[in-house]
Amino acid sequence: MKLAVFNWKGRAQIGRVSDDGKTVECLDMPVDSIASTGVVSLIGKPLPKVLEKVALSEVELLAPVPRPSRNIFCVGKNYHEHAKEFSASGFDSSAAKGTVPEAPIVFSKLPETVVTNGAPIRLDKSVSTAIDYEAELAVIIGKPGRNISKDDALSHVWGYTIVNDVTARDLQGHHSQWLIGKSQDSFCPMGPWAVTADEVDLSDIPVKCWINGELRQDSNTGLLIFDVPTIIAAISNGITLQAGDVIATGTPAGVGIGFKPPKYLQPGDSVRIEIGGIGTLENPVEAY
Repeated sequence: MKLAVFNWKGRAQIGRVSDDGKTVECLDMPVDSIASTGVVSLIGKPLPKVLEKVALSEVELLAPVPRPSRNIFCVGKNYHEHAKEFSASGFDSSAAKGTVPEAPIVFSKLPETVVTNGAPIRLDKSVSTAIDYEAELAVIIGKPGRNISKDDALSHVWGYTIVNDVTARDLQGHHSQWLIGKSQDSFCPMGPWAVTADEVDLSDIPVKCWINGELRQDSNTGLLIFDVPTIIAAISNGITLQAGDVIATGTPAGVGIGFKPPKYLQPGDSVRIEIGGIGTLENPVEAY
């Protein structure tokens, strides 16, 4: 089931998206927290009744989790070919330089980075001149847990969405730790909606990214170095995951830093990410 968060009739709402992606059924829900929590408002609750059906083209989409309650967990260097291209880029400050990591490399992005489908990725050239894109499958946690086993990990997943882990490469290298380079304003486009876990086959999900119509990233989640259960087990090792936590699972090869010379984002560019079974996330690039 695809569930979208959107503005309609002057307020934030949640709705079920039709299979053809043309309409959305508005659900009968309290509006108090939807604008910040989004689909997290549905976790652990039966699906509310439908109030009305409207054309998707008539609503303003919001990110499925418009403002996560805490930092977004992210995994670096989680596809073999991307691990190679990043290690060769000169910007790799991780402990696994030049090698495939032996354990998931985990970092985070601030909640305020999240923007919705269609919102601009904003470039501030006074801060960074090396801004990159990263297409990623993201996990939305539904059941809290600590020290979660790999065998039990998927029972803690509510659903999935798409994120673009936009990155200022120069800041990433300069600061060694990645938080600042990953957490600039607008650096986490998310959407266009969330898909419940029962509809997603993690073993075979195409992940693609186009810049101005040029296919740059073309891979599959079957090629992840660390699969979703391994990631959840690693992050929950001594840390209690909460319902609504978002985990970005890593990006495949084809990011801008992998080209010689690098192909960084520029004002006027368009970034389109497509993940099989979920949908398409597209954002323009603008200057501050």
